[in-house]
Amino acid sequence: MSQYIYENQNSQAFYIMAWAAFVLSFSGMIIGILYLDVDIQTKGFFAMTFLFAVSACFTLAKVTRDKHESSKIINKVETAKTEKFLSENVSI
Repeated sequence: MSQYIYENQNSQAFYIMAWAAFVLSFSGMIIGILYLDVDIQTKGFFAMTFLFAVSACFTLAKVTRDKHESSKIINKVETAKTEKFLSENVSI
């Protein structure tokens, strides 16, 4: 039975870059909201909207990753079934 296993591993530098970008953008937005020259209700609205957008991005990324990982498992099962069928029914 042939096995094609490829695990996608990101480098430590990629993780550091991703977290640095997140922290910088999050901090920049919070600082921007704090120094915005509007009333407190408007600042609160922007802050809540920003936090909701960040939460939605994390949720979307997780759902997309989960869907991709489940499709890999389904493909592995289908490949195993096909190889088993071929090995039982086809003689070379």
